[in-house]
Amino acid sequence: MYCCCKSYGTLGIEAYQVQVEANVARGLPSFDIVGLPDAAVKESRDRVRAAMASCDYSFPVGRVVVNLAPANVKKTGPIYDVPILLALMSAKGDLPPPQEDAAFLGELSLYGELRPVRGALSMVLKARSDGIRHIFLPYQNAKEGAMVEGIAVYAVRNLSELILHLEGKESIEPMPHQDLFHMEQEYSVDLKEVRGQPFVKRALEVASAGGHNLMLIGPPGTGKSMLAKRIPTILPPLTEEEAIETAQIHSVAGILSDSDGLKLQRPFRAPHHTVSAAGLSGGGSNPLPGEISLAHNGVLFLDELAEFSRQSIEVLRQPIEDGTVTISRANSRVTYPCNIMVVAAMNPCPCGYMGHPSIECRCTATQISRYLSRISGPLLDRMDIQVEVAPIEYQDLTSKGKEESSQAVRERVCRARDIQTERFRHTKTTCNANMTPAQLDRFCSLSPEASHQMKIAFERMGLSGRAYDRILKVARTIADLEQSEVIERAHLMEALQYRSLDRKYWRR
Repeated sequence: MYCCCKSYGTLGIEAYQVQVEANVARGLPSFDIVGLPDAAVKESRDRVRAAMASCDYSFPVGRVVVNLAPANVKKTGPIYDVPILLALMSAKGDLPPPQEDAAFLGELSLYGELRPVRGALSMVLKARSDGIRHIFLPYQNAKEGAMVEGIAVYAVRNLSELILHLEGKESIEPMPHQDLFHMEQEYSVDLKEVRGQPFVKRALEVASAGGHNLMLIGPPGTGKSMLAKRIPTILPPLTEEEAIETAQIHSVAGILSDSDGLKLQRPFRAPHHTVSAAGLSGGGSNPLPGEISLAHNGVLFLDELAEFSRQSIEVLRQPIEDGTVTISRANSRVTYPCNIMVVAAMNPCPCGYMGHPSIECRCTATQISRYLSRISGPLLDRMDIQVEVAPIEYQDLTSKGKEESSQAVRERVCRARDIQTERFRHTKTTCNANMTPAQLDRFCSLSPEASHQMKIAFERMGLSGRAYDRILKVARTIADLEQSEVIERAHLMEALQYRSLDRKYWRR
């Protein structure tokens, strides 16, 4: 007696189809699972047996073999509990064979309840492309699955409910499609809550408009973290494609809740400075995404940058440049996307008060040099915009004047992003920060005055090739905010202002 039931697995954020084959034959009672299963898959034997007993179904008597094909790909997690059970019941004759265009996912409790699984969104997307018309998910995963149009997603709470549906006795209605663009964006913070700091706010606007990396340096209490946490409120909403891809990563990581998966807000990740290199880049025997990938299409905020370990900081260099992070293991190689905007904040010295107008710095020159040397030159080069955050004045804190709201700034940022969307249509580039060298030559034309100023700045500041490119990209963004086709001298001068701190603090 044989039966085959379709399911899915994930490798990174990509999914693949798994054929769950069950064969029940005469012989001494045994239950074997083959097809390169990990420990969690092997333990399905006990969960399936207990769940069947709890729901008053008898386990097949004889030699039972379950094969998970393709057999050369390692299967991980408890996701195959439900399809294994259904394949066994069909092979035994207790259930009709499952439909060819149906797939099943889910972990079983010992009492027959379905528990959520990781990566459901990726698997539903793959199922749709494979021509699957019906997919059955645990109730907690159904909303993320319903984000995919063109496939019927069924939310299942327990095993009895699923079996009654398959027997045609009590049908489960498919979940309605979740329309992303009908979801409202809600922010708990606003840029108008930050008093003063007009120069820093302007830098935030430019960085958000072009997707540029940003570094904030200043004494404690000047509002660096407060400003950084409000960057998502001025960023444009995710496009549908970006929202799906971001939700896929969060789903694979197991942190996608019903509400999170349906929002268009860009992610904001702020790992503690004690995070390991693997915590940032991702890892594990079955590699899961790290903080870099979880911030995909959003902001990765590194507060107290100099307190991060050197190894953790250097992990950022390649992902910032390439937009992807690859994790290699002996039996697998996984690539996660990480198109991120890096925002870093740090003090100018260990005590934090170097250059403060009223508080004396207690650090020696050696301590300051050792502290700043934790940030390498190549990483500094990748920070497009470097801004000094000065101590706030009393009159700014007590001023009754209205500060500009996040919505007003976001409207200007969205207009600049619309220009970039049109500029990079039919390419993989999403914003000015990601321009290729060919696009840089094509779209970053300087006026004669700006070209002359750039030559002077390059020679006097000793800029690297990477710094030169990044200054041009920032100048292009400033010109977009002004809706100018050509980069004028004023646009270039403002961009050059944002590259002065590495000369001031690091003497580079």
